Formats: sequence, structure tokens, C-alpha cells
Amino acid sequence: MANEVILLDFWPSMFGMRTRIALREKGVEFEYREEDLRNKSPLLLQMNPIHKKIPVLIHNGKPVNESIIQVQYIDEVWSHKNPILPSDPYQRAQARFWADFIDKKLYDAQRKVWATKGGEQEAGKKDFIEILKTLESELGDKPYFGGDDFGYVDIALIGFYTWFPAYEKFANFSIESEVPKLIAWVKKCLQRESVAKSLPDPEKVTEFVSELRKKFVPE
Repeated sequence: MANEVILLDFWPSMFGMRTRIALREKGVEFEYREEDLRNKSPLLLQMNPIHKKIPVLIHNGKPVNESIIQVQYIDEVWSHKNPILPSDPYQRAQARFWADFIDKKLYDAQRKVWATKGGEQEAGKKDFIEILKTLESELGDKPYFGGDDFGYVDIALIGFYTWFPAYEKFANFSIESEVPKLIAWVKKCLQRESVAKSLPDPEKVTEFVSELRKKFVPE
């Protein structure tokens, strides 16, 4: 059976980064197709008619939507190499809890850091730092969130790192001084080829966010 894998994505998306990392962790060859979100391709609209969002993973013509679901799917289909989710049911439930926490809490908080100003931005920054501290506390002294092995929660979180310099620039604070252990974890993750190949240059992300900010925060 043919094993055609296509990823419809947008380069600065911290969600798409998850899927790229998971595919590379498993050694899966895939075709990357960059989407113009202002002019979405017919394939994107056909494969994700509900949300019309990237990333979309297309495996042998069938779409899988939502990045965190894509990572689970990749782990199940290519189960022979580098397990992403823990085999223990309780540990697996915990990993899913923290990935859900990242999606529900971190995304909204980080958006307020770069897309607002004044009191709203300060409140967003405070929330953002508290969420990072909660995640740092969960990491503890472990090398990775799941213990000794790079896995599901690491993949869920690491893409946000590429936006950190933009948060710092537009909200005027230092993430490393707030959560040094989390930044040490970032540096460890970046040593993995799957991560290094999948994450864009944070400077380019900052330039992208700078243009985006002009639309959300008029001078």
C-alpha cells in the first residue's frame, strides 16, 4: 500500500510544528505544502471543511485535523519507532491533560502578550508567566515532561518557544529569568534533529509577529 503523507501547514504555526516534529521523530517522509492563509487552497478547504485551518495531515488521501490529534495518530500508525505517548494508561492520561492545558491556557494568554497593549497586555503577561511557571513546576528536575524520554507534552509545548523572543520584545520582559528550568528544557529539546529541523528561526517569527501586531495594535 502506498504511504503518501502530505502536511498542509503555515511555517510560523506552533501547532504545525508539533506535526512536523512527530513525523520526523518517526522517520516518516512527508510532503510539506505551505498554505497562504489569506488565500486558502481548495485542498485545505476540502480536507478541513469544518474549521478551514492548518495544519492538515493527509495520509493516503484521508485527512486528520487538529495538531494534537495528528500527533496521537502518527504515534499509533507508526508505532514501531520512538513512542510519543507513554504505554502506561495513567501516564498517558496525564500527558493528555498537560497537552490540553497548553492548548486551553497557553495559547490565549500568549496572544494577549503580543496582540494587545496597556492593561490588557500586562494582565496577559501575568497570566502567561503563571502558566509557564505551572508548566515548569510539572517539569521539575526531569529532562523531559514524560521523564527520561522526549514525548507528547514536549512536542505540544516546544513550538511556542519560537515565539518567545517576540513576546519578550513586545511585552518587555525576560522569560528565562522567570522560568530558567523551562529554558534549559528548551535547549535540550533543540538538540534533537526532529525539533531543530521543524522549528523556524525565532528572529523570523519575531519579524512575522511584528507585521501581525500592526494589524492588531495600531500605534
